[in-house]
Order: sequence, then C-alpha cells, then structure tokens
Amino acid sequence: MLCFLLTGLKHSVQEVEANDGSTVTFKRIHHVHVQMPDSLEYQPVECSLVVNAAGAWSAKVAEMIGIGSGPEGTLAGTKLPVEPRKRYVYVFNCPNGPGLDCPLFIDNKGAYFRREGLGGNYVGGISPTEEDEPDPSDLEVDYDFFQEKVWPHLAHRVPAFQTLKVKSAWAGYYDYNTFDQNAIIGVHPLVPNFYFATGFSGHGLQQSPAVGRAIAELIVDGKFQTLDLSAFDFLRFYTDTKVLEKNIV
Repeated sequence: MLCFLLTGLKHSVQEVEANDGSTVTFKRIHHVHVQMPDSLEYQPVECSLVVNAAGAWSAKVAEMIGIGSGPEGTLAGTKLPVEPRKRYVYVFNCPNGPGLDCPLFIDNKGAYFRREGLGGNYVGGISPTEEDEPDPSDLEVDYDFFQEKVWPHLAHRVPAFQTLKVKSAWAGYYDYNTFDQNAIIGVHPLVPNFYFATGFSGHGLQQSPAVGRAIAELIVDGKFQTLDLSAFDFLRFYTDTKVLEKNIV
C-alpha cells in the first residue's frame, strides 16, 4: 500500500444557469497533489474520481475542493460536518469476572466491555458527554476518566469488577459526524467525481464491508444495487434531514 500526504486537489469549474436564473457552479477534480513519504517532493497524480475516506480529517480534504466555502445557507456553503473526537479504550484484569461465554456488554449509559482472551482480561470504555469531550490535539490517555466515568458503571453491572485492575489503555479518533452521528456515503451534488465514505462516528469497522460494496456499486453502476444507502448522502445536511438512531454507543 502506498501512503502519502495529500496537499491539494486541482479541478475545473463549470457554471450552469438554473431555472430561477441563478448560477450553479459545478467542479470536477482532475489531479490530486501529494507529498511522497520521507521526501520534500510533491507530485501531481491524475485521477478520474476521488473517494474521501480520510476519517477524522475528511472535512479537511473536503475543504481542499472548496466544499462549504460558498454563501451560508446554500448547497455550496454546506460544510462536511466531520471532526476528530478522541476516544479511550481500557484493558483491565479481573480473575473473577465473567467467563468465556460473556458477550459484548453495553449498558444503558453507554459503558461497555468484552472479554479479551483467556487470562481474565477485558477491554471497555464509554463515550464522554459533550461537556467531557477531551482535547483531540493529542492521543494521551486520561486514566482518571476510567476511574470517574467508566469504572462505576462497570462495577454496578458486574460486582466482581469492584476489584479490577487497569493494565493498559490507548486512545484513537472517531470520524465524528456532528450532524446526526451517522455515515456519509455517496457523491457530492456539486462535485460529481468526489465521493464520501466517512462520518461513521465509531461504527466504521462494523459497516465497512457494506460501505465498500456500496461505493463500488455507485462508481461502477451509477447507483446502489445491493442496499439503498441514499438516505446517507451529503444532501441531507443542506435539507436538514437527520438520520437518527435511538440505540447506539
């Protein structure tokens, strides 16, 4: 797999007069500019289409083509509402905890855990409230967050977890969709060769097989074939049509 730093998108512009006399600007990407690994060299790469699957940095990529830079309240001025959100996952040990037949457990407050291997180890965590959102500028782990926000819920559900011991932890990023916390899948209406596969808000790994097939169908066939995922398109941000789920973590 070739990895490089995307530095820009080069495009052409076509202006079309709408029925009401206004001008609609369409763009088409022709090249992406990239910086090669361990090099100061920049290269233009010709392309027929671009799939924005840049995760937490998808909005930065969208800005490179001018998405969201138009007048406020217009389709051209509608931004991609994705931002990085920092999340912690903790590994803890409890020899007397639930056995191998324990499923993934999620309580009604959002705290979760699952067993990890044969040594009495578990992984778990909880998504913070808006008030407790950590600074996403680094990936340092806050162990106090586990003590104050996660452990009380786990110990309430599983009394054996009163004596658990945290062994390690890590932090990573959600590509968080601030609009409705759901996926953004499909093509941009004003940039017909710019596709989205982002905004999964923590569910990307679970949904990736279906999303990969859906994007492939959209590119090759011009429409969804297996599952109709049109409800997750970019246009919903302009029309203020949220796709909400009641029971998600």
